[in-house]
Amino acid sequence: MAFPITRMRRLRSSEALRSMLRETRLTPESLVYPMFICPGSGIRKEVSSMPGVCNLSVDEAVKEARQTHALGVPAVILFGLPEKKDEVATGAWEDNGIVQRAARAIKSEVPDLLVIGDVCLCEYTSHGHCGIVKAGPQSLGAAAAPPTAAEYEIVNDATLELLARTAVSLARAGVDIIAPSDMMDGRVGAIRKALDQADYLNTPILSYAAKFSSGFYGPFREAADSTPQFGDRRSYQMDPANIREAMREIELDIEEGADMIMVKPAMPYLDVIAAARSRFDLPLGAFQVSGEYAMIEAAARNHWIDRERVMMESLLSIRRAGADIILTYYAREAAKLLA
Repeated sequence: MAFPITRMRRLRSSEALRSMLRETRLTPESLVYPMFICPGSGIRKEVSSMPGVCNLSVDEAVKEARQTHALGVPAVILFGLPEKKDEVATGAWEDNGIVQRAARAIKSEVPDLLVIGDVCLCEYTSHGHCGIVKAGPQSLGAAAAPPTAAEYEIVNDATLELLARTAVSLARAGVDIIAPSDMMDGRVGAIRKALDQADYLNTPILSYAAKFSSGFYGPFREAADSTPQFGDRRSYQMDPANIREAMREIELDIEEGADMIMVKPAMPYLDVIAAARSRFDLPLGAFQVSGEYAMIEAAARNHWIDRERVMMESLLSIRRAGADIILTYYAREAAKLLA
């Protein structure tokens, strides 16, 4: 007896059927647009490794924010390039810092747009690390040779004080959501305590809970001028091999008071996103990082892929893995296509 052929293709025979039966959907409301804020006025400087992405002065950032909101994208996340850098990341936590100025300007002009403040020190430290550096036998002065791994350490608890100060400063400037990305131990608890003590009890924390030490961050470091001047970030960012450790990191951040969690990068870690979605009930974000964006752009410019199709497919894969929120440099373009 011959078995009848299962006609799966019946359900794919028209766009109307495919659309009605689609299991995973992208919407503009799930997207967050990253922006790089720099000093000056009237500045739109394209990042060479990220075509279409620019460093923006505050006035230009306000224009970009207004356009982003008009497209139906509900939120932006801000990264800063300060006028000067030092060993204690003053530009991150001073009330007149570059991101604080941008946040105030954006919230004044586009009050309904959510502003997320990235909390990290790497863009503001002279050495480019995400925390306070304790030197060993060598000096960290400009004339000294770069220290080796054995000659410096990133001091965890002293860094927490500056991260908490940064979070409060951003909240004071009108930032709606605080997003710590440094991967110091205990930073969510320290930030939550500081926000509560400053009477920002209703300011939520979106924690970069599982941020991996990835090779996909290169273009971002050009955009944010945040490449470490010595060593690397493997002593605080996660080993790409470890998924069980990622679950523990997320669990600890939730215990400390995180309201939302994030996995970064996105596509190389879809399994981590899926595992987090299966295990935790909090809103889950994923960051489609600069290297992911740059690879699509480079391949498209060489006519190896259909840029628009691959852009949307990549975002859909992140959504399908379980992310509620996608931080992506494609947010504006995707929103136009989804309209």
